[in-house]
Amino acid sequence: MTKTVLCYIIAITDITKDGDTVYWSIDFSSDEALYLQLCNRIIMDIATETLRDGDSLPSVRQMADLIGINMHTVNKAYSVLKQEGFVKLDRRRGAFVCLDMDKIQALEEMRQNMAEVVARGICRDVTREEAHSILDQVFDAFTKKNKE
Repeated sequence: MTKTVLCYIIAITDITKDGDTVYWSIDFSSDEALYLQLCNRIIMDIATETLRDGDSLPSVRQMADLIGINMHTVNKAYSVLKQEGFVKLDRRRGAFVCLDMDKIQALEEMRQNMAEVVARGICRDVTREEAHSILDQVFDAFTKKNKE
């Protein structure tokens, strides 16, 4: 039995203040929920400053049409991003990037997320040095993109 992978790369133009095109991939065969994939993609673009504070996101209807998913899925993603402090939702302006999280909350969230990743690594005999090396590589990749 073969598994068909449905992964789409979506080009969204004029999403940033600079009018750049943003490319997102959505994997419809992934075990990860579509709303989480969308959340993670937006967070990654904020971290790399592809999306910046104040940038508008497509409306729920536009995003659903672009990706080919249900509007409720996009609405859930936007709601999660709002709860986590990455976007604001305004009836008149729509959804836009608004980074209002304080650093202590961000550090605590990182600690919680990293705890699970580190535990999985330890179960697979990943050393402290290997984990630090991976973290440095990921951190450098994001900070390098921010400086370009």
